[in-house]
Amino acid sequence: ASWTNHSPPSHNAKKIRRRRKMLTTHDPTKIAALNDAARKSFSGCRVYMTPGVQALYQTQAIAARVQAYDDFTERNDPYGERDFGSFEFCGETIFWKIEYFDLDFQMHSLDPSDPNITARVLTIMLGHEH
Repeated sequence: ASWTNHSPPSHNAKKIRRRRKMLTTHDPTKIAALNDAARKSFSGCRVYMTPGVQALYQTQAIAARVQAYDDFTERNDPYGERDFGSFEFCGETIFWKIEYFDLDFQMHSLDPSDPNITARVLTIMLGHEH
């Protein structure tokens, strides 16, 4: 697997929430399937590991834990999209998060269930880097 150590695309959180609210319909089951496929294979998405995660010098083991993650609950996955997870690793809390952008990475995707207009970004970070 390969990933970049650059920061994920910057975005305006309010703009993203506003655009997300503009969605009239989206299929969380389809989004979950697309997210699972991207997370499990690290294909169909860009993968970023923050400098804090890279400094643990165990990126392959952390990546494997993200790919194998299946501890989804209503508390950590209230919309059923399987876009977030966390786990403990060597005394650190690791978060991973999938975000949805348009294909130019300029704004949030208007329909994350449509892979023809959505680019996925998977960021793996230390809990305190969130």
